[in-house]
Amino acid sequence: MASDSKARPGMIDRFLSTVERVGNALPHPATLFAILALSVIFFSWIFSLFDIAVQHPGTGETVRPVNLLSVEGLHRILTTMVTNFTSFAPLGTVFVSMLGIGIAESSGLIGTALRQMVLAAPRKLLTFVIVLAGILSNTASEVGYVLLVPLGGVIFLAVGRHPIAGMAAAFAGVSGGYSANLLLGTIDPLLAGLSQEAARILEPGYVVNAAANYYFLFVSTFFIALAGTWVTEKIVVPRLGEYKGEAEKEELRPLTADEKRGLRFALYTGLVSTAIILAGLVPENGFLRNIDTGGILDSPFLDGVVAFIFMGAVILAVAYGIGARTIKNDTDVMNGMGKAIETLGIYTVLVFFAAQFVAYFNWTNLGLITAIEGADLLKSSGLGAIPLMLAFVVITAVINLVMGSASAKWAIMAPVFIPMFMLLGFSPELVQAGYRVGDSVTNIVSPMMSYFALIVAFVAKYEPKAGIGTVIATMLPYSITFAMIWTVLLIVWFTLGLPVGPGAELFYGK
Repeated sequence: MASDSKARPGMIDRFLSTVERVGNALPHPATLFAILALSVIFFSWIFSLFDIAVQHPGTGETVRPVNLLSVEGLHRILTTMVTNFTSFAPLGTVFVSMLGIGIAESSGLIGTALRQMVLAAPRKLLTFVIVLAGILSNTASEVGYVLLVPLGGVIFLAVGRHPIAGMAAAFAGVSGGYSANLLLGTIDPLLAGLSQEAARILEPGYVVNAAANYYFLFVSTFFIALAGTWVTEKIVVPRLGEYKGEAEKEELRPLTADEKRGLRFALYTGLVSTAIILAGLVPENGFLRNIDTGGILDSPFLDGVVAFIFMGAVILAVAYGIGARTIKNDTDVMNGMGKAIETLGIYTVLVFFAAQFVAYFNWTNLGLITAIEGADLLKSSGLGAIPLMLAFVVITAVINLVMGSASAKWAIMAPVFIPMFMLLGFSPELVQAGYRVGDSVTNIVSPMMSYFALIVAFVAKYEPKAGIGTVIATMLPYSITFAMIWTVLLIVWFTLGLPVGPGAELFYGK
């Protein structure tokens, strides 16, 4: 047994070292997209030299590669570089969403709400509430990594439990449950925009709304929260045992009178805002319904969900800030927006190159040709619908180990997989749901995830000798359990034929 126990860590260390080397060998995501864009130009020339042609399944037209390494191609690249960037769908949605979220964060609304949620939880529900709070924190982008994960350790230590178990529970919710939520967040319009761009390779004008996966992810929230609670209590806590470190208990500071008043103001404002939205949706002639059809699925409410995220965040944050006295004038509001945009600097650089890559990929027809040929190959493979979707989830999960950015991965994968699955009869919304499952479940064991180093630093506060292996070993049970639970849920969902979101059916062209 002794030799086995020594062999296992050696194998784990070698595996982690390999993953780390591969991940570190990859260039910056922005550089990666620049390389991919140049590669598309080069391969468009290579493929144009051969007599490659496929038949478009929708129009029946013959599709051939378009050479961008030509005078005409050069002119197109030069004259559309700016519009490729400014018309890239995810750019505006993320910026507008983050403007509202920035005020909510700077005013203290997000931090206070999370703290109150945890403080109010009964002892028996503490773990469940921490995992659930982690999932819900993703509505406000990635604030949960910085705020809730260390708070989970403080809370567990304060009640006499191992602090790393508390951080693991929070990290599992924030990162492992990244795509589950009861509310729409900034990641929803971002991924929907990329999916829409990819779907238009096959069908120009196709629309993927930001709420495309809402039904599936709403239900997923409860399964992931319960699974995270079970893993924490049955696996992680017993494995860690009693905490014997030197860290002293920190007192969980209760909410101040100002903070409580701010939450009341936000609650009242939220109730009034909800009543106004319902008044616009419930009546048959509601002002938020489609003017011509009276429908909700094609209404300004769903089409303008990003605007509602922005306005909702602003209204609640200002109400909280006035009540808590953290917002004293309009300058505080604008500064909150400004701080949020400051964090998007590197994202803007990434989007510039990603937009060029997606545009070139569309122009050359390489994406469409790959999708048609890939769809034919998958059809001839004899694999059923469920094995195909599960294989896609596994591919996503594996890629996530070496490329942590959800948007960067999807910008590369969507132009290939969405048209491919559309040709097989699956909707872009279903493919996006499968991607989000695979992308989430391996976040917590991926050293390439952007916040992984921060989590290691948090854990080292309580275990000075802790490193990447410590975090991986602690989080692996969550990753395996989430993968099993979520894929089973996806299979059941598919089998029952349920839409994954408003107006988002499972099949395409039927």
